[in-house]
Amino acid sequence: MYQTDPPLSPKDVLPTMYDLPSEDAEEPGLPDQFHLLQSRLLDETFCPPNYPSDQIFVASDLNLYYDARHPLWQKRPDWFAVLGVSRLYEQRDLRLSYVVWQEAVHPFIVVELLSPGTEKEDLGQTLRDIEQPPGKWEVYEQILRVPYYAVFDRYKYEFKMFKLDGGRYAEVALPEPRFWMPEIKLGLGVWQGCYRDVEQPWLRWYDSKGNWVSTSLEQERQRTQRLIAQLKALGVEPDLD
Repeated sequence: MYQTDPPLSPKDVLPTMYDLPSEDAEEPGLPDQFHLLQSRLLDETFCPPNYPSDQIFVASDLNLYYDARHPLWQKRPDWFAVLGVSRLYEQRDLRLSYVVWQEAVHPFIVVELLSPGTEKEDLGQTLRDIEQPPGKWEVYEQILRVPYYAVFDRYKYEFKMFKLDGGRYAEVALPEPRFWMPEIKLGLGVWQGCYRDVEQPWLRWYDSKGNWVSTSLEQERQRTQRLIAQLKALGVEPDLD
């Protein structure tokens, strides 16, 4: 490709999400039920109060294209969030993938859900074959420089948080399984509770008062309970059938 003077923007000359594969041929199939439910809970409770909802993009198991020099290289984070971009691609389309050189904004946080087959790569414990693309850890830490990287062991329910410090990830010592992020006025932690009729520990966002952010279903239940209480205070017994 001939270079122009002045050079053209990568946004104009490199592939967009419409041009790149949205599936990973080496990882056929869909995420399992835990991945689906855990990602949904993270979606539902991620609502930074200092960002408008239409400037927050969250995704799970979506191709993340990260290197303009190697436009087919991608990772598929279990969950990630980007701040300061439109929820829709160019404010009109649902994203097929997240293409960094088109979006010009890197993820703020990535969450990986450990399983035996991915644990070593997720924790940066594998050696890179120089003839192969870099692993997740290198991509998140050195290429995208994602400020926060969270890892949740789905079998042991262990939560680890890594923060970018001096260009490298440093594991944060957690006296309890919670971590506060002042930039978004939210924290991430392990909540023991029932989500979608499944009782177990889950990763979930909490607010500045330490309260777990409610899902839409929980908010509706709370409104119903308040209404029932108000009716009873007026001497009216609500018909709940």
